Amino acid sequence: MMQRRQLLGTVAGLTAAGVAGVGASRGAQAQSGTLRIASVGPMTGQYAAFGAQLRVGAEQAVADLNAAGGVLGQQLALEIGDDACDPRQAVSVANQMASRQVKLIAGHFCSGSSIPASKVYAEEGVLQISPASTNPQYTDAGGWNTFRTCGRDDQQGKVAGAYIAKTYPGKKVAILHDNSAYGKGLADETKKALNAAGTTEAVYAAYTPGERDYSALVSRLKSSGVEIIYVGGYHTEAGLILRQAKEQGMPVTLIGGDALVTNEFWQIAGAAGEGTLMTFASDPRKRPTAAEVVGRFRAKNVDPEGYVLYTYAAVQIWADAAKKANSTDPKKVSEVLKSGGPWNSVLGPISFDKKGDVTVPDYVFYVWKNGSYGEV
Repeated sequence: MMQRRQLLGTVAGLTAAGVAGVGASRGAQAQSGTLRIASVGPMTGQYAAFGAQLRVGAEQAVADLNAAGGVLGQQLALEIGDDACDPRQAVSVANQMASRQVKLIAGHFCSGSSIPASKVYAEEGVLQISPASTNPQYTDAGGWNTFRTCGRDDQQGKVAGAYIAKTYPGKKVAILHDNSAYGKGLADETKKALNAAGTTEAVYAAYTPGERDYSALVSRLKSSGVEIIYVGGYHTEAGLILRQAKEQGMPVTLIGGDALVTNEFWQIAGAAGEGTLMTFASDPRKRPTAAEVVGRFRAKNVDPEGYVLYTYAAVQIWADAAKKANSTDPKKVSEVLKSGGPWNSVLGPISFDKKGDVTVPDYVFYVWKNGSYGEV
């Protein structure tokens, strides 16, 4: 199980030459005339690779905005919060960020953190744009303040379930999940689409995240003759389950969602990861709208994979909406976000519906080959 960890509340440490106001420590007041925004996610724990994606995306966005004069004449100070993908810790961090009067939360990562944290932000007057939380409940049950720059599990699961049914007719399929808001939500949406296409899974089961030995689960899959394993969950467990299945001689194909979009997956799965499939939006690094920003990342030897550019876009769009509203008041910015699109961003033009969801989701399949992934 994920360990409860001390809250970091520490500051982003990007050191762009000549750029001021990129970080502010918990113990220091932001400089006069600065605006506080924050990025919150799993900065520690087994999903820290994704927290790092959110962090560097927010840091670069803040650096670029400050270099261009800030927002409404004010420089930005970036706070970093660590929720370790723990719902209780997420609520604690949310209260801390609200007490610091941040105007925007570019986060959280895990849906299980975003959903409870969003309630705190709604009550405390904080706008939240998640770059990665895909569970429908985040916006379906959200307040005035919930937005996301990514798609939803019901959109992603529809693509995955239909693909499995069409591509692997007659194959025995297992659907696994980790009981998290993200993992179970995605697995259930994939199951719904798979069943609607006329395929019934051979195994539907939950696993406990954070364990190292999944041999009992793998043995069950093997005895059931499973050939396709769909995992609703994160790369850490998916990589282990796949590796242990291959070690037991199972000729299986693993399919997962957007939480496999990190190079850390291959570090865990190794050669067993060859041929693994996953759903994610078309590669944002290859979009013309991202070329200039991607170049700045790569000049620093940073690969803006996964949710880096989604976080950058969250900050970028918020800044443009604040300028259009001529205010950083979160409720005024929220109103403009829902009515003032499309917003130009590194991801391309983005518009939000009345719930705060993007109006044009863009899910495609990727495949892992030789230690890297690319679109199918």
